[in-house]
Amino acid sequence: MEKTETSAKKKKHGGARSGAGRPKGSKNTISVHQLLDQIHQQANGQDYEELLIRDFLEVRNGHNKELLLKYHHLILNKVMNTLAKVEVTDSADTVEAKKQAFAEALAKLTGVKQE
Repeated sequence: MEKTETSAKKKKHGGARSGAGRPKGSKNTISVHQLLDQIHQQANGQDYEELLIRDFLEVRNGHNKELLLKYHHLILNKVMNTLAKVEVTDSADTVEAKKQAFAEALAKLTGVKQE
């Protein structure tokens, strides 16, 4: 089977396209701060966090498992990013071993002998 001219040509993907994207100098039509202010005003002074908690509790009491799971994901993704911390402590021997390994790798890359 012969390849046609169009199938033989390599397709190009990606790259810049003229006229694509947002115009230079364009601004967001709404900021997060403006959005939260609007929610606060239209919710009779309740903050977004209060609304979120109230809605979460309503879904929980309504036993809507699918929507409840979505709320859990939303809240945990936000909360866990601020709560989850990993503390790494290295002993003096480990620090020295890392220094030595780095010096050896740098020497191999640059061709400079270690002293």
